[in-house]
Amino acid sequence: MDAVTFELKKTCEKTKARLGKLRTPHGEIETPVFMPVGTQATVKAIKPEELKEMGAYILLSNTYHLFLRPGHQLIKEAGGLHKFMNWDRAILTDSGGFQVFSLGDLRKITEEGVDFRSHIDGSKKFISPEIAIEIQNALGSDIMMAFDECPPYPADRGYVKDSLERTTRWAARCKEAHKTIEKQSIFGIVQGGMYRDLRYESACRITQLDFPGYALGGLSVGEPREIMYEVLDYSADFLPADKPRYLMGVGSPDYLFEGVERGIDMFDCVLPTRIARNGTAMTSKGKVVIKNAVHEKDFDPLDDECGCYTCRNYSRAYLRHLFKANEILSSMLLSHHNLYFLLSLMKKVREAIDKDRFIEFKKAFYDKYGEM
Repeated sequence: MDAVTFELKKTCEKTKARLGKLRTPHGEIETPVFMPVGTQATVKAIKPEELKEMGAYILLSNTYHLFLRPGHQLIKEAGGLHKFMNWDRAILTDSGGFQVFSLGDLRKITEEGVDFRSHIDGSKKFISPEIAIEIQNALGSDIMMAFDECPPYPADRGYVKDSLERTTRWAARCKEAHKTIEKQSIFGIVQGGMYRDLRYESACRITQLDFPGYALGGLSVGEPREIMYEVLDYSADFLPADKPRYLMGVGSPDYLFEGVERGIDMFDCVLPTRIARNGTAMTSKGKVVIKNAVHEKDFDPLDDECGCYTCRNYSRAYLRHLFKANEILSSMLLSHHNLYFLLSLMKKVREAIDKDRFIEFKKAFYDKYGEM
């Protein structure tokens, strides 16, 4: 039996939105869910205890980065990633495919795998499907991702066709290399670019490998949002209804709503912590750029509808001061708020689906949030 299982509890009467439960060796996760990203075995500027308090039950970490530093063998010696980073809830690790393929001229793709140079020190490295699984087995994550090739946008049809075929062959090699089935599960990744027939072909071939979950890769890579929504419209339907569906690299409120409406169960993105470090907060009434002069004497909280630690204790004026003074606390408080905001939003989304009020909730949110 797979280490990770999924129960589909309900489908929205008016949309494809779904309620589900993901069961992992480190706990259960209600879906749809947003997963905070801890790229290098930490969610930037946030302690694990804070994440638990705000309702995070699963985090994402990055195979590529942990392979380069500190190294998967060191993490294995430390007792695995959960123990190393003091996180006893679920962890998903991506395969490193996206990071490797974003290196451009610093990498070379062959059938065997990818040769590349480390972005840290320029040293030569190699990752194959088997090595990607070896790394993730050493990390001990609950959910591992198959090693795939992520084509850029735009990409011509011939390249995307070759890419999805290689991704399929690599997925089979990943499954063959995986030996800890009772402790960890692998999710397959569907590619195919922006071509409907290639997405269908990829989905058919990847699902034939019978993974316990599936991701839609190659989206949110620079394409216009209308094209991404169009691809999502049909791509989720190509995946089994009884398996979790994961849209990789998406985390803005509008993308979360649109993905949920189209039948997506899992999301992740560095966006909430990245924009926090740049002085931007998500609020129920839209984005707040804290460095703007209008907040200099604003003693109200970031969001008067938010119950997070930041909003309960600090004013916009103070947060602006911290940001302008380049204080570390600015990143900590804004990151806390943004993650709390998204995790709370997804909880409300789940409640709305349960009550068959998802469309009404989405409209009310968009009316208040304004320009995305």
